Amino acid sequence: MIAILLLCAVSGAADGLYRADYSYHEGAGGWFKVHKVPAVWNDARLRCELEGAVLASPVNENVTSALIEFMEEAGLDLECGMFTGTNARFSKGDYYSIEGVPLWRMPVDWMPLEPDNKNNKEECIVMVGNFSIADANCSQTLPYICYKKANESMPINECGTSDNDYKLFPNTCNCYKYHTKPRTWSEAFMTCSAEGGYLAIPNNKDEAIHLSNMFKDNIGKAANTTYTEVMFLGFKDIDINGSWSTIHGSRMSDYYFEWHNGQPEGKNGSTTCGAMYQDGLLDDYFCTNKATFVCEKAVHSLL
Repeated sequence: MIAILLLCAVSGAADGLYRADYSYHEGAGGWFKVHKVPAVWNDARLRCELEGAVLASPVNENVTSALIEFMEEAGLDLECGMFTGTNARFSKGDYYSIEGVPLWRMPVDWMPLEPDNKNNKEECIVMVGNFSIADANCSQTLPYICYKKANESMPINECGTSDNDYKLFPNTCNCYKYHTKPRTWSEAFMTCSAEGGYLAIPNNKDEAIHLSNMFKDNIGKAANTTYTEVMFLGFKDIDINGSWSTIHGSRMSDYYFEWHNGQPEGKNGSTTCGAMYQDGLLDDYFCTNKATFVCEKAVHSLL
């Protein structure tokens, strides 16, 4: 067993590394990641959170300068700007960063004619370069930047992450995390991706047993027991024709593929997603329903 663990384990993160998809900025004392694909504010906030960071705000001059640099390097449209984590969703006009820094302490200035709170629906702050900001509707879709402070304690564990909910399974040399908050299949996919992994795939019976054990051991911790009959996994009937594939494009029939009695049902011709009962047998489940799920990641996926 010790030899297996040594073969699986991360050899150690490089100095100054948080995640390979983040860039360190010495002046700001932290890591940044530009998300060029536009998102609504809450989705941007959530993705940064799942990556272990925060939706960046111009909280001081060094961070603000870094944000402008990254915006320019990424070729973002400075006229349209990007979302920051600063918002007034709790109380109209009271703007704070996600870290709790009030807007009046930030080294930024309003653009001319801003804030205008158009239609009384602008509660989020966008940065448009040159230390300038404007208020915007949080339901707009804009790019954004995630930020991780370097002075936080971030030991990298044997799974190659600072998230200690990931546990190594020596039989596969991969790591797994059971998510107690039920989400739709698409939301679960996004969550695992943001964490540097993917929705777990049972490659063989041994791995399926491990996944079902995780389900049984953690089901009592689920945030909402209404959605605990099954948990989502990383396969789907993409074309609604009974041809099941993993999220990596492989035929599910090449992997562990043992359905629960009466499954799959092919519910009313709807797109269904892969799920598992506590006994380790598989189920097709409405993708838009919510369920708990397991993320799987290779130990070096973030390094």
